[in-house]
Parts: sequence; structure tokens; C-alpha cells
Amino acid sequence: MTALLELKDAMIRFGGLVAVKDLNFSVNEGELFGLIGPNGAGKTTVFNLITGVYAPTSGTILFDGKPVQGRKPHQICGAGIARTFQNIRLFPDMTVLENVMVSRHMRKTQGLAGAVLRSAAFLREEAEFRTDAMRLLELFQMEKFADEHASNLPYGSQRRLEIARALATKPRLLLLDEPAAGMNPQESADLMRLIRRLRDEFKVSILLVEHNMKVVMGVCERIQVLVHGEGIAVGEPAAIRKDPRVIEAYLGKE
Repeated sequence: MTALLELKDAMIRFGGLVAVKDLNFSVNEGELFGLIGPNGAGKTTVFNLITGVYAPTSGTILFDGKPVQGRKPHQICGAGIARTFQNIRLFPDMTVLENVMVSRHMRKTQGLAGAVLRSAAFLREEAEFRTDAMRLLELFQMEKFADEHASNLPYGSQRRLEIARALATKPRLLLLDEPAAGMNPQESADLMRLIRRLRDEFKVSILLVEHNMKVVMGVCERIQVLVHGEGIAVGEPAAIRKDPRVIEAYLGKE
């Protein structure tokens, strides 16, 4: 399979603290890939390295064969990597529809002059963005909330809206940071079906950080285990579940 994302000996140091050390893994085209480990293992730091929030102290991060370290977050997003956050970061005073549309503007072709003059081309593009945003809301069964402020949504719906907003950038790689956090068992089961559907319908690779092992084991095709910033195991869910190192460091005995 073709690797879409590759981390090669990636390391980041904050003063005397090594948060991620010599990390190597790859996510293939169309793959559902999990990144798991205990709190403080460095999982969100890895997301921040991939998306340009942090620059690695050493090592290489490749997306579609090209290095992304040193590029700004909006440039990396424009290249095709989108993410959600562990702590929800919606625009609370915007409507649900506006939250999705604002991300769609990452792919706009009309400039400031067209927006000021309300040119025909600008209006056509805005109508297209609105249509695309409504289709995403329909996929997430949120179209009835389109005109609600994002802050008025229940927690689970805010999680789904954040995923819809990330998809509006038309990514090739989608990073989901603990999407099942705070969800009940039924919502988690619905999320698993949604993640598979997103991969299949949008032809997007997905890198998932999640503590809910039922979700991770149920949806991921391969899993990387991270402990104290170091990768200790990578493989298919069945192998990871039985790995003595993973059991001792994270999963525990069933």
C-alpha cells in the first residue's frame, strides 16, 4: 500500500523534556489508523507536529512524499490534512451552517474584490459552498440545526459538527483527536459507523486518537501504541490486544 503520511525518527524537545522520541510510523492511503497510549504519552503532541502547531526538533514528517515540517498550519491544511481537537474548538457565536462554510473557504477561488463587489462569480461560489455545507450537515443528520448557534448544540452534536467542519476543507488525511470523548455507548457505536462511512465515501485516510478501546479496536485497521513519547508496538488490533508490552503499559489484563 502507498504511504500517505510518514513520520521518520520524529522528535520534539521542550527544554529538558523529550515529549516525542524517535517516532516512526506511516498511514497508508485509505487506511483507518489508531494512535493510542496512556494520558501524557504524547498523542496530541504528535497531532500538533503533523499539523504544524509544533516543529519537530529532529526527524522528518512526510505527507504525500513531501516534507511538511516548517510549514504553517494553514499551509498544511491546504495541502490536505485536517483535524479536530481534544477540546472542542467551534466558533460558538456562528451558526452550525456558518461553522462548516467558513472551513469550505479554504478552497475559495474568488478574492477580496469579488467579495466587496458581490460579483456573479463570487455569489456562485458562495452558493456552491452553502450547498456543500448543507450536504455535510445532512450526512451528519444535523441539517435541522443549520441556523442554530454552535454553542447551543449538545456535546455529542458539537463533536460531530467539528468533524463536518474538518471535512469541509476537502482533506486527504483526517486527524480525529478523541472524537468519542464524553459520548454514551450508543453515540460511540454511531461514531464507529460514521468513521467507516467517511473513509469509504470521501476516500479519506483517518488517523484516530482515542481512549475508548471499543471504538479503537472496532474501527482501526492498524494501531500504533505510544508510551512516554516512544512507539512500543504497531500492528493490527488483534496483535496489539495481546502484546505483553501494551498490556503492561496501557491496556492491563482483561
